[in-house]
Amino acid sequence: MSDSIIQKDFYRESGRYLSHFQILKKCYSPNLHYIYLFRKAQRYYKIPVIGLFYKLLLRHYQILYGFQIYPETEIGEGLYLGHWGHLVINPKAKIGKNCNIAQGVTIAQSNRGKSEGVPVIGDEVWIGPNAVIVGKVTIGNNVLIAPNAYVNTDVPSNSVVIGNPAVITSNINATKQYINNKV
Repeated sequence: MSDSIIQKDFYRESGRYLSHFQILKKCYSPNLHYIYLFRKAQRYYKIPVIGLFYKLLLRHYQILYGFQIYPETEIGEGLYLGHWGHLVINPKAKIGKNCNIAQGVTIAQSNRGKSEGVPVIGDEVWIGPNAVIVGKVTIGNNVLIAPNAYVNTDVPSNSVVIGNPAVITSNINATKQYINNKV
């Protein structure tokens, strides 16, 4: 994992590639600050001293900002957290590139039943505020998950998901104008 992933995450917010100094200046924003620390913790995760330092620092900011995303979580480049606070992602979940995740989202493991396991989320997925994705489900590419949706079933690519229980509608332009500055 290199600093180029951090560059791509910050590109999603600004629409331009930034110098290291410009990235650090943008870290006044809690969501960008957390992404920066998350990527550093991922990069150094298995290096004893520096890895421990970044894990402890990340843990501090998890509590401060309300993000519960662990360094072992696989998240592709171009992650965008639109707002900060109350976000829970299971460390075994897999999330593709150019994904937007809003506040109040839960991406969780199911411990029993036919959907026992964790979600796998594709590329260019927009997840609205307070949405819940739970269990061994696959979310395709170019999917919009509306605010407050409850998803416990597979969702094909090019779809919009609304409601509880989830109602899935095919839409080739599902995330058009929702996912900007793609990398």
